[in-house]
Formats: sequence, C-alpha cells, structure tokens
Amino acid sequence: MYAEFFCPLCNDEYEHDILKESGDLLVQCKNCGNIHHVEKLKEPGEIEVKTIISFEKESKKGIIELAEDEMISIEDMLVAETGGEAVGVEVTSIEIDDKRVGSAYAADIDTIWTRSIDRVIIKVSYHDGRKTIPLYLEYEGDEDIIIGDIYQSGKYRYKVSHIKLRNGSMMRKDGWKAYARKIKRVYGVKS
Repeated sequence: MYAEFFCPLCNDEYEHDILKESGDLLVQCKNCGNIHHVEKLKEPGEIEVKTIISFEKESKKGIIELAEDEMISIEDMLVAETGGEAVGVEVTSIEIDDKRVGSAYAADIDTIWTRSIDRVIIKVSYHDGRKTIPLYLEYEGDEDIIIGDIYQSGKYRYKVSHIKLRNGSMMRKDGWKAYARKIKRVYGVKS
C-alpha cells in the first residue's frame, strides 16, 4: 500500500510505501528510499444533521448522516432517515445560526431543509380550448416528462406543450425532457 507524503530528504512530496501502521505510519520514500515516520491522518467522524423533509403537503423531521468535513450545497441529492425509513431528498436550504446559506461543511450546519424526490407531485395546467383545469399528478422523481408526448390522467388526455422548471426556466421544444423532480409545472393541451 502506498500514499503521497512529504519526504524530509527530498524536501518535496513523493509516493511512499507504507511499511507499518500503528500510532503513526512508518513509510519509505519511493524516490530516495528514505525510511521515516509520519503522523497518521485522522479520519473525519460521522455526524447526524437535523433535517426537515418536505413531502409537498406535509413536512417531517429526520436526520442525514454525513462526514464532519463533507461540503453540502443546495441541490445536492442525499439520503435522509425519518421514522426508520430511508428517503431520497434534494437540499433546498441550509441553516447555520438562524441564517440561510448556499453551502457549508456538515459540522457547521444546524438544519438541512430538503424535499423528497423519490415520489413527487407535479402540477399540470390542462387546457381544453376554453378553460384551464389544474391537475395534481404523482410521479417517480427520476421519471422523464417529454414535451410533445401525450399523457393520460383519468378522463384528461393531453399533449405536453411546455414545462416550467423549479429553477425558473421554461422548456418549449418538442422532444426536450426533464426529470419529474426538477419540474414546477407542466402545461398541456387537450389531445
């Protein structure tokens, strides 16, 4: 087994063979052959971070297990635990000392605000030529919704004309698609 360490004879970092592991490491430089001790790097500990998980109409408290030095950012996809159940989530906000930030190390975070992405509710604006009817449909988070395709929900059959994404952008070209978890609203016309 080998790793890169600073060699005091070469006065630079080179690959070293690890000869012995105990309180510290006994290593041999592959460049000059010098044998010396180096301090064993401390592995970051695991911590549980408080999490609020939004399931569209309701929210639940949960936890996410992370390494102390792990950097977490908005839109990261993680696995949270709530009531003994594992849930795929997307980070929507990070709270440190009552302030919202875009990213932070796990050890500094008070609360991670998330939304479930395993199953999502998509709002569909169904237009029949005279009026628009709101539909609320449940999809798997990684299911594709494709512009130009025909979908059926109960008695409503519609062709997707455009899609508004959660980041605010609008998709209008036939054949373009988006994951259900990324969609804010689908616009469809009677088909």
